[in-house]
Amino acid sequence: MLEDNLPTLQAWSQGLNASFPILSDFWPHGEVALLYDVLRSEGIAERALFIVDKEGVIRFIDIHDINEDPGMNAILKTLEEIEGK
Repeated sequence: MLEDNLPTLQAWSQGLNASFPILSDFWPHGEVALLYDVLRSEGIAERALFIVDKEGVIRFIDIHDINEDPGMNAILKTLEEIEGK
């Protein structure tokens, strides 16, 4: 999950060459972030990335400070592992 505006989200997913859906819990605020327990009390989400496989199993969780770039290495490795199963 990312909490960014749509142009930022689109640029990020294009840089990833993502061929899968990416969720940004930007508006309405917090519904998914609340479900995943990453919604701050001031109404914004942590920089939280979750990979959920086709069976609905969470395969990857990475939570960073909102100002920290989480990078892509661990995400790409997890996606390769899921794809290779």
